[in-house]
Amino acid sequence: MKKTLFLFFIISLILVYSCSEEKNNNLNNNLILIKGGTFINKSSNLYNRNAFISDFYMGKTEVTQKEWTDIMGSNPSKFKGNNLPVETVSWYECIEFCIKKSTKDGLKPYYKIYKDSTDSFNKSEFDSVKWMIKISPNANGYRLPTEAEWEYAAGGGQLSKNYSYSGSNNIDKIAWYWRNCGDTVLTEKWNYQILENNNCRTRPVGTKKPNELGLYDMTGNVREWCEDWFESYEIPSGQFRSQRGGGWIGVENYMKVSDRDYFEANGIGPDQGFRICMNKG
Repeated sequence: MKKTLFLFFIISLILVYSCSEEKNNNLNNNLILIKGGTFINKSSNLYNRNAFISDFYMGKTEVTQKEWTDIMGSNPSKFKGNNLPVETVSWYECIEFCIKKSTKDGLKPYYKIYKDSTDSFNKSEFDSVKWMIKISPNANGYRLPTEAEWEYAAGGGQLSKNYSYSGSNNIDKIAWYWRNCGDTVLTEKWNYQILENNNCRTRPVGTKKPNELGLYDMTGNVREWCEDWFESYEIPSGQFRSQRGGGWIGVENYMKVSDRDYFEANGIGPDQGFRICMNKG
């Protein structure tokens, strides 16, 4: 009898562990473990500056419209398609997505929003929202990448081959950008009217080649929101939130791993999206 109970106990433990592993695999099926370290990509702003990145998980692709709609219930994007990256989303909306997706997946939210409180660190004269956002650093929920994490991952991490763009020095191999995202390949000088006439737009995620870490569209398609204030990698205040990676509208120089971009946290645009990250337990 005791032997039977013991066997039952062991089998139960195995089943619980298997279910837990299956849940974790399901949660992380679009996340890649980014092994940390110092910056070895010589194109990076943080190369040779003793900056260190800890291990973390990052989405293989930008968040798609299907993923967004499943969580948020509506689709704000200009260019519609389940596998297109969600766009026209503000920094605040991305924070809300991370909270709601974390809750849905049974994780502890990394962020908490206080909509009735004003963020005194937000110096922007154009941001009319200015919600107070607090973080739980040890939470296992989804979050935006820090700008340093984004730059590290885009540059190939510890597998970096020193590319100027994320995954290649040939931008056409790894990015949808203004020249190649329309009906024909453009050879003229950049002009937004030309882009419109050529039906330039976002393209399905993951259809170009990935970078050294297996991450897609870190260059081009949509600009990606980061958690930080643009004004500094370290100072917790400013007027703008950081964006990285360029987008389908942008010119080549704005696509480089080292290029930094910004917008007010409440700003939106048809070339603005994001990807999610998660702490390594």
